[in-house]
Amino acid sequence: MNKINDKSKPNLIPPHGGYRKLKSYQTAEIIYDATVAFCDKFISKRSRTHDQMVQAARSGKQNIAEGSMASGTSKKTELKLIGVARASLEELLLDYQDFLRQKGLMLWEKSHPKAQTIRKLAWEKNKSYRTYKTYIEKEIPETAANTIICLIHQANYLLDQQLRQLEKQFLEEGGFTEKLYQSRQQAKRKL
Repeated sequence: MNKINDKSKPNLIPPHGGYRKLKSYQTAEIIYDATVAFCDKFISKRSRTHDQMVQAARSGKQNIAEGSMASGTSKKTELKLIGVARASLEELLLDYQDFLRQKGLMLWEKSHPKAQTIRKLAWEKNKSYRTYKTYIEKEIPETAANTIICLIHQANYLLDQQLRQLEKQFLEEGGFTEKLYQSRQQAKRKL
């Protein structure tokens, strides 16, 4: 009699989810919260741009979560959704750059002293939107937009690393369908 929970058989569906522990997700969540606050403060709620920016920020966050949840049964889907998250954040980055350009405000270089201050916050433990809140809600639009731009660059870097790692893992280990086929072939040989 075969046992369903036979410990000698490998699990076909590996552990998945755990997106809340991913630095990319944590940063995307901060970007989403910051974008909602920024848009509510600096962009008319009747503007299509307001909705577009909030939705792009949300898409970045949500697609990381969805990709992580799908990873147990489809590495291809995970790769695709992480790519969608990356593309959404790139769209959002352009919106913030457009905002600065259209308002005649300065886009900070990486070496700008304020950019350096914001970039150092990435090393804070247990960082959240509250870590950046004063830069977004209590500052001028230039500081708020540039703060979020710094965060988007950080998230994009993390997502690029994540995509490279997922690609490597897929090439070395294959996908779920391949593992199912191999397991089925092994089971047939045992019969």
